[in-house]
Amino acid sequence: MLKSKTFLKKTRAGGVMKIVREHYLRDDIGCGAPGCAACGAAHEGPVLESQPLDPGSSLCPQPHYLLPDTNVLLHQIDVLEDPAIRNVIVLQTVLQEVRNRSAPVYKRIRDVTNNLEKHFYTFTNEHHRETYVEQKQGENSNDRNDRAIRVAAKWYNEHLKKLSAENQLQVIFITNDRKNKEKAIEEGIPAFTCEEYVKSLTANPELIDRLACLSEEGNGIESGKIIFSEHLPLSKLQQGIKSGTYLQGTFRASRENYLEATVWVHGDAEENKEIILQGLKNLNRAIHEDIVCVELLPKNQWVAPSSVVLHDDGQNEDDVEKEEERECILKTAVNEKMLKPTGRVVGIIKRNWRPYCGMLSKSDIKESRRHLFTPADKRIPRIRIETRQASTLEGQRIIVAIDGWPRSSRYPNGHFVKNLGQVGDKETETEVLLLEHDVPHQAFSQAVLSFLPQMPWSITEKDMKNREDLRHLCVCSVDPPGCTDIDDALHCRELANGNLEVGVHIADVSHFIRPGNALDQESARRGTTVYLCEKRIDMVPELLSSNLCSLRCNVDRLAFSCIWEMNHNAEILKTRFTKSAINSKASLTYAEAQMRIDSATMNDDITISLRGLNKLAKILKKRRIEKGALTLSSPEVRFHMDSETHDPIDLQTKELRETNSMVEEFMLLANISVAKKIHEEFSEHALLRKHPAPPPSNYEILVKAAKSKNLEIKTDTAKSLADSLDRADSPAFPYLNTLLRILATRCMMQAVYFCSGMDNDFHHYGLASPIYTHFTSPIRRYADIIVHRLLAVAIRADCTYPELTDKHKLSDICKNLNFRHKMAQYAQRASVAFHTQLFFKSKGIVSEEAYILFVRKNAIVVLIPKYGLEGTVFFEEKDKPKPQLAYDDEIPSLKVEDTVFHVFDKVKVKIMLDSSNLQHQKIRMSLVEPQIPGISIPTDTSNVAFNEPERKKKKLEK
Repeated sequence: MLKSKTFLKKTRAGGVMKIVREHYLRDDIGCGAPGCAACGAAHEGPVLESQPLDPGSSLCPQPHYLLPDTNVLLHQIDVLEDPAIRNVIVLQTVLQEVRNRSAPVYKRIRDVTNNLEKHFYTFTNEHHRETYVEQKQGENSNDRNDRAIRVAAKWYNEHLKKLSAENQLQVIFITNDRKNKEKAIEEGIPAFTCEEYVKSLTANPELIDRLACLSEEGNGIESGKIIFSEHLPLSKLQQGIKSGTYLQGTFRASRENYLEATVWVHGDAEENKEIILQGLKNLNRAIHEDIVCVELLPKNQWVAPSSVVLHDDGQNEDDVEKEEERECILKTAVNEKMLKPTGRVVGIIKRNWRPYCGMLSKSDIKESRRHLFTPADKRIPRIRIETRQASTLEGQRIIVAIDGWPRSSRYPNGHFVKNLGQVGDKETETEVLLLEHDVPHQAFSQAVLSFLPQMPWSITEKDMKNREDLRHLCVCSVDPPGCTDIDDALHCRELANGNLEVGVHIADVSHFIRPGNALDQESARRGTTVYLCEKRIDMVPELLSSNLCSLRCNVDRLAFSCIWEMNHNAEILKTRFTKSAINSKASLTYAEAQMRIDSATMNDDITISLRGLNKLAKILKKRRIEKGALTLSSPEVRFHMDSETHDPIDLQTKELRETNSMVEEFMLLANISVAKKIHEEFSEHALLRKHPAPPPSNYEILVKAAKSKNLEIKTDTAKSLADSLDRADSPAFPYLNTLLRILATRCMMQAVYFCSGMDNDFHHYGLASPIYTHFTSPIRRYADIIVHRLLAVAIRADCTYPELTDKHKLSDICKNLNFRHKMAQYAQRASVAFHTQLFFKSKGIVSEEAYILFVRKNAIVVLIPKYGLEGTVFFEEKDKPKPQLAYDDEIPSLKVEDTVFHVFDKVKVKIMLDSSNLQHQKIRMSLVEPQIPGISIPTDTSNVAFNEPERKKKKLEK
């Protein structure tokens, strides 16, 4: 049966276009109930159970299926995902609405419907002859959809009567819409709210905790006193943005001060790019990463960013007067130049809430079901939840979702989602840091794995089409010890004409990952492999990352080769790119390669090749540095793990050898050569990487710090910075240059991926290169896979596809890659921080030499070279007399009593693990030398005082 809609549409040119939409109705769509004679075998995929063995409901004791409406699916997805809820009919109407309103929920519901154990059935009601409804005149689309859902529920109940008269199956309509529920009952459809149904499942009381709390009013412990001003409706916000009254931007909460935030304004306007918000009422219930609408306050109300550290540590504090007292602390007397545009949140354009990890702060009220949850991320406010499992969840890491934030509530309301495990447990903490940094880490799905090649795999004749056979070359790889995902290999040989041939051979991952399939989509979503201290979250399945794509020695592998002909002065005479087959003759570590280069007795082909590469690399590096490339520094650490417990037993900074630099030089050269080629071929849609030059203000701290040691750092160009860093040497203080380079690294901007057609500044500041991309690590970076595809098309080795030449699609891919890379970096740092805590937990208290990196108003930030560890020494502590502090921002320096601290001064600190706050255990540092009475800790302090928090912890764990 065919229905058609006809309507007229005005075109941009002013003409009229007639549009006809056809809608097919069928009568062969199955209901999903097995054994239904009326439907036959019309249904495909997951089906409902013929005898639903659902948890007994006191409201509906007979066997039944559930049919939820759109809002239940959107807001109660945590309940629906619970293993106790099975046999659910998901209507096409509902699924389409969810898809339009929330992509994350839509993905979750698709995952549930694909899980065969859950028995969720998707019913195509919009194309079923008996359940399709047309929109009536004057009826809005929302009411039409509600009616379509009720029609489908009614049809199901009548349809299932034919299935079995004696064993009566029912379909229960679940809706939180009061009017919709009343209409359903009038029409004879059994209907309940989600809360009513969940509370009737007496065998599963824990499900009640997972109910989203949706009433904006009530549910707050406090009285009905209004704390916050009302959020304006979206229509008014849009009008205000258009007229310039309001500004739209991303809300960024502060980690250090819960009463302060900034809003990064969207758009290209230079002025008012960053707006400060101070005080609870001005923050007006916005949460980190929300898209908000702000109103600028008059200039006489502008404030300066606060340097006060304030954490919301009250227990069940609903005392708003106390908050107002704290807000007064923020308003310190400041220079007028320091005042920044200040505003207040008037409305929310888009909530960007996610599930949050953290811990329960159990209520002091006995038998109370309402408790506060403290997120691990200090930028997120505490969340009020209802749970009956408080005593079980104490001391556990849990996940909570926010449901809403009423005007009369000091905190948002939320619900319990999942218990992750004991706080401090290695597996639990790793799971927390992956979730908090939004690192996709679930096992690869069957759909993804289905696109992997069949084993045993070998290179076929078909694979060799458009590919050179380079298996005869003496190729080898050089990597860190224990590396199994080997992306790159190298070779160097002398040609008959006396020149050198140098090849960089990169794993041909794009041969195995074809555009658009499930494996490609999953790799694109993950964006990068994430390396934690003792775990690797692969971007591609292990069969590829550690086997078929990994350029291991003595096996044939497919590669993408970049081959140069060079003279002995490392000048490139010819460059060519080719898909190839190689057979690596050796997989070496950096140390093994270095040993071969330095050995007087070894003269085999691999060693000769390595020496040639090393010689050329030194020339390339020298030339690069002369052009103004920066050699920066960051203290990287390596943990030595206990082979049985996998706990860190030693902590060292990573040692860099000549061979590290050798590999790096050729990877940089390959990346630059490929960048030029793909940009030549695809000027509008090459995927490139740029590193913007930092604004001059970023360098202030570096220039001042060098000046305090009578050194001059010039920052007008990358070359002048590189040269002045090279000159900044002090024979009496050899570590000074490293410290300056570490500080210079902190001044840098983040390097980002971009699409060449969407930007005109390609320059890479740190490498002093006019163009750059990533080509050399496709096993662990998705950007490189796209670059391989572009290069393959450029050399006619592979065919193109539409998305590859769509600059807007490419730009979206770049946005995701930049986000994933940033999050991977943060997750890696969090992993190092956690393992550092484990190390010092077992090591006890340690005293070490340190250098000051920054001076603050009440603290110094120090670096301990031995461990590559950074930490803060505070001079003001709770319940201790405050010392006399004098901070000078110009030098910068901090005077504590009679001792003055400058950047790069050498101090001695005591390091220990502070476990007084279970959720935020941290490394604490105290000053040992120079001696300051009442502040410095004597060197012979016994461990007792510092292990006090440990005793507290043990007490809590009982």
